Amino acid sequence: MSPKVSIVIPAYNNVQYIEETLESVLNQSFDDYEVVIADHSSIDGTAEVIARFADHPKVRVLSPTPTGGGAQANWNRVSQAATGEYLKLVCGDDLIARDALAHQVEALESNPGAVIVSSLRDLVDADGRLFLKGRGLQGVSGRVSGRQAIRATVRAGSNIFGEPACSLFRRDILAKEGWWDNTHPYLIDEATLARICRHGDFVALRESLASFRISASQWSVRLARQQSDQAISFHHRLREDDPTLLSRFDVILGNARAIAVAYARRLAYIRLNHRMGHQHAVESTV
Repeated sequence: MSPKVSIVIPAYNNVQYIEETLESVLNQSFDDYEVVIADHSSIDGTAEVIARFADHPKVRVLSPTPTGGGAQANWNRVSQAATGEYLKLVCGDDLIARDALAHQVEALESNPGAVIVSSLRDLVDADGRLFLKGRGLQGVSGRVSGRQAIRATVRAGSNIFGEPACSLFRRDILAKEGWWDNTHPYLIDEATLARICRHGDFVALRESLASFRISASQWSVRLARQQSDQAISFHHRLREDDPTLLSRFDVILGNARAIAVAYARRLAYIRLNHRMGHQHAVESTV
């Protein structure tokens, strides 16, 4: 019998953190779930740590994903191997709260017609220390239409859904949409979750149920500029695909805010660099 939830972990060069990540997903108060994990041919010993969990009754370790294909290759692989009704993707250096599944499954089950739920999340540094608390959702609360959620993420100029670990959604819709959308690689999560929102309502839980680990390498000036450029392209594509979804003002506002977010990332990078130093930087899993 298939589980209610699949937690899928596309690991890549996460040797410092993957054990903590696995412990967080295996410590859920909700019990009807499986964990599917695949290492993307890491070179740092990640696979050896994962192997220690291979005998756990909830864990299914796939053979290593061949090199190449970017994040999408491993994200698709673990998602396609999942068998649960609902899916949560957790990158190999992030964490979820003990009651994350319990709260998010309840939110979907008690809201027929909802296809995705997202929560706030905390940002922690490479050492696991709290950096920013309760981020995300940009004012969205409770149940709203999927179209409202898409407009909200565009108008915010950033990903209101947060990193994938913040969300739980119906796996069949991800499959129907052709799996993870890599048209704009830095927005693979936001773009895909927006596509899922087209199929039903969105539920926003205003509690932190995940922790996203940030690093100096993820907050560089170059990366921030690339993310804002791709966000602008993403906004225009959404309007072109469905002119009734977004107004011209929505796109103009979202584009301006995407650029502003890039500057905010620059300030965060300066603060993070001062706090940690480059020696603690880890390679992004996205």
